[in-house]
Amino acid sequence: MAFSSQGALLWRIFGKLLWIVTVLFGITIISFLVIHLAPGSPTDMEVTLNPLAGEAARARLEAVYGLDKSLSEQYLDWLWRLLHFDFGNSMSADARPVMTKILERLPLTVSMNVISLILTLLFAIPAGILSACKQNSLLDHALTVFVFLGFAMPSFWLALLLMSFFGIDHKLLPISGLTSMGYEHFTSFEKFLDLAKHLTLPIMVYTVGGLAGMSRYMRSCMLEVLRQDYMLTARAKGLSAYQVVVHHGLRNALLPVITLLGLSVPGLIGGSVIIESVFALPGLGNLFYAAVMARDYTMIMGNLVLGSVLTLFGNLLADVCYGLADPRIRQGQGGDNG
Repeated sequence: MAFSSQGALLWRIFGKLLWIVTVLFGITIISFLVIHLAPGSPTDMEVTLNPLAGEAARARLEAVYGLDKSLSEQYLDWLWRLLHFDFGNSMSADARPVMTKILERLPLTVSMNVISLILTLLFAIPAGILSACKQNSLLDHALTVFVFLGFAMPSFWLALLLMSFFGIDHKLLPISGLTSMGYEHFTSFEKFLDLAKHLTLPIMVYTVGGLAGMSRYMRSCMLEVLRQDYMLTARAKGLSAYQVVVHHGLRNALLPVITLLGLSVPGLIGGSVIIESVFALPGLGNLFYAAVMARDYTMIMGNLVLGSVLTLFGNLLADVCYGLADPRIRQGQGGDNG
């Protein structure tokens, strides 16, 4: 039985991988077409701002970037490089490899998002459970007001408020950049403290934004579980409220939250653009924004592919976690969630 259960889960993962490859191929085609349909090109900035550059210079640049070929030829060339894990070189002035620039920025963006996600779960899950167990109480109403304020507050506005309060009025935390002047001369512990101070405000903004939705979602899921017959049976057996909620209700209430976590993975890039721009952080979101403004096609495609892979594998991860949390899914009885 255990073997068949594991086999069903592995077969499910294999089917998902095939689906990921197919969907990713479709995403690359659509993305490639859309970014080339947008007005402007990588050569505009270099030619327009240089009064000595004419159409001949533009033609030479287009030949260097491969833009003189048909759109289908450009896509096939790009796809061939992608199959060899080569995103090509950036079309910006530095002409550095796209993968190198992404890998330089990726650790900061991922680290901030992972830390904020952990903090969000640590606060949102208990808050959602308390609101559900104390429905319509003063605590429930207070938490509801708090999370709805966080949900309605734009992230850039919250960032400006925090910068004003902690950075300008009380001068407790830095409001921009990743490190302080003279960072290279700090000791290891001083470097850690300096990084922590610079990242505290961005992580706070990330966490408040995620806390609102996650806690409301957890509350709704827990309320639905508390109304189930097996929960009434557990209470009738004389189990304590803690045992009923944690041992019988929490696992089932977490299943929809797992899906939400899987879908939040692409926010590692998309949600970072505004916050990294406000706090002047050299992350992936800032890199993506600069690439869009400069019509850097290779850099844009590199970021889009990375975001697509994160989204699809987030969906796969959610399916795997579903199987680990619910034995019925491992045995093929839970239906398809993907």
